[in-house]
Amino acid sequence: MTADYFQHEKAIVHPNAKIGSGTRIWAFANVQEGAVIGKDCKISDGCFIEKGAVLGDRVTLKNGVSVFDGVTLEDDVFCGVNVAFINDRYPRSCKEDWKLEKALIRKGATLGSNATILCGITVGEYAMVGAGSVVTKNVPAYTIFIGQPAAFKGYVCRCGLKLGVTYRCSCGLQYNVNAQGLQLNA
Repeated sequence: MTADYFQHEKAIVHPNAKIGSGTRIWAFANVQEGAVIGKDCKISDGCFIEKGAVLGDRVTLKNGVSVFDGVTLEDDVFCGVNVAFINDRYPRSCKEDWKLEKALIRKGATLGSNATILCGITVGEYAMVGAGSVVTKNVPAYTIFIGQPAAFKGYVCRCGLKLGVTYRCSCGLQYNVNAQGLQLNA
């Protein structure tokens, strides 16, 4: 049986991992049994995808990203170099009764290089987390969070550009802010 995805000869991919067509897995990546990767993903050098991790379609993991059990990345998520996900709030080396805490990164979100995402967190659709940020609370859709700990710094368009006070992007999309947060006008 031939795979309909690309696997670099120096990548380790367990035969029981589920990998969608068109996905590209580069050198020194390690995909464990039970990992799920969607279609047309880009898994760069040195990435680790643990059993129980779920990646949607068109997800990009730049070099050195580890996605652990309990972490779900929906479609079109971008993770910069060395993004770190945490799935255990109280880690110890030999702790048998640890509690898995999940993280959810919603469709189209961007996580900048070296961002750390603590467990129990949801990053909303098309949100942008700045490089080096430490995310300790949920990030609403279409927002920019930056810092340690990460804090609200503005709104971002679906295309990735920061929105000004009119909430109209140069790409043509128009938004408004209401009690639910930033909403794309239909």
